[in-house]
Amino acid sequence: MGLIEIHIAVLFFGLAGLFGKLVNQPPTVIVFGRVFYAMAFLLPALWIRRQSLKLNRAADYLALVLQGLILAAHWVTFFQAIQVSSVAVGLITFSTFPIFVTFLEPLFFNEKLRPADVLLALVTFCGVALVVPAFSLDNATTQGALWGTTSGFTFALLSILNRKYARSYSSLVVAFYQDAAAALFLFPFLFLPGPAVTVQDMLLLALLGIVFTGVAHSLFIKGLATVKAQTASIIASLEPVYGILAAALLLAEMPALRELAGGAVILGAALYATARKRD
Repeated sequence: MGLIEIHIAVLFFGLAGLFGKLVNQPPTVIVFGRVFYAMAFLLPALWIRRQSLKLNRAADYLALVLQGLILAAHWVTFFQAIQVSSVAVGLITFSTFPIFVTFLEPLFFNEKLRPADVLLALVTFCGVALVVPAFSLDNATTQGALWGTTSGFTFALLSILNRKYARSYSSLVVAFYQDAAAALFLFPFLFLPGPAVTVQDMLLLALLGIVFTGVAHSLFIKGLATVKAQTASIIASLEPVYGILAAALLLAEMPALRELAGGAVILGAALYATARKRD
């Protein structure tokens, strides 16, 4: 059941990238709306299931708040990547996260880093280099690639931390605390100058928050309780496939040949890294 839950979550995550183009708001506002509506979905869900928000230890409150900050950083950098470049560039470079998992897990679980892991990281870097047309911060695609890679790093960190708490608490409880903390951190950004929020924006953000966040986030965390982070990473490699296909069909955003080539290298390295760590 855990594998099915993660597959559904990844499909929703892949389609969520389109909202970076559909909603005419800065990434901080998009992510605030996303987590706000996710909380609105999770709170009644917790009440219906009679699940308490009380945690076992005081330190767990601080840990989940910290994870909420990481979640906010992950989604803000993700939508920033899509807005400054394209859905394809954002999703492809975000897909570097399994490589970061490979490097971070030895730090968290006292495992040895093998030379092959370093080689895979270099291959992944070559894939990112293919996506980037010019090594200049003035280039929109380069900016998108940097933001997307940062999003991949923060997601890798969050995935590893989620493994611990998914075994101690309900997925709904973990998701609620993370979304609430993210909303708290992002709330001040609502007062910065920007486009007026329209009814269409609010409806799209509600859809993003309830279906593509509240439901998807809960399913992903719940799946991690029985599925290893490496296995979840393999499944999550389908996210850019879903997102790029949807962007091509709905937004007429066709990825360039070099972006597809770079994406193939990144996904190939990520799949090999995660599959090898399962052995």
